[in-house]
Amino acid sequence: MTVSALDALPPLRDVIARYQLMARKALGQHFLCDLNLTQRIADYAGDLTGCTVFEIGPGPGGLTRALLGTAATKVIVIEKDERCLGALADIKAASGDRLEVIVGDALKVDLTTLAAAPRAIVANLPYNVGTELLLNWLHQIDAYNSMTLMFQAEVADRLAAKPGSKAFGRLSVIAQFCCNVRRVMDLPAAAFTPPPKVNSAVVHLTPRTDRPSDIDIKLLEKVTMAAFGQRRKMLRSSLKPLGGEELLKRAGINPELRAENLSVTEFETLARLIKS
Repeated sequence: MTVSALDALPPLRDVIARYQLMARKALGQHFLCDLNLTQRIADYAGDLTGCTVFEIGPGPGGLTRALLGTAATKVIVIEKDERCLGALADIKAASGDRLEVIVGDALKVDLTTLAAAPRAIVANLPYNVGTELLLNWLHQIDAYNSMTLMFQAEVADRLAAKPGSKAFGRLSVIAQFCCNVRRVMDLPAAAFTPPPKVNSAVVHLTPRTDRPSDIDIKLLEKVTMAAFGQRRKMLRSSLKPLGGEELLKRAGINPELRAENLSVTEFETLARLIKS
């Protein structure tokens, strides 16, 4: 019932015109209107059987439609822009009880309180809050089976960056400490309405099963904030408040290196020593 009813919905450009959903820069909105592309994003999320899937900023609902076509038990969308509610109501009417629409600011919502596990997040995130949302979710990473998220390409670069590269930084370390990070899809600016000034990319994140249990994300945040806060300085200087050369000696790390030269494992070692 639901799939055929969803297929009968009008094209997204018609929906945008009907509800006058001109994208707002203040909300970081860039709508992806190609349903083939939204379907590919849903496919990259993997097997969603039995999951409650959260989508942030669904807009006119292109990705929402694709997610309702999966084996997810339920899709919960959180939308701050009340102009989009009419379009989402049409999708809800076509999907029955499987779609729940929540009006609110995703930065203020603890998704884990809205549904029991298993959970997944699949979203084309608003550019202006995407990184902040991700960092919030990483603090509860074990609450989710996976996260399949679209960011500005620059943010995707940082998430998947390797040590020694220009893009490697705090976000790289924290994300890779928590997750296996895989960049799965690149999208040109022309794919969006209106086209942003930069390209975008989709990243698939799954919780690391080998993540050290004796340290947590807060310790990594403390170490990386010091190390990358003065990125061009040697570690002996940037980590001085946390122990400087003595700390680095105990960790077996050359104090003349810079933060971007360390591996995630070496940052884990530093965090472990600070904890002890």
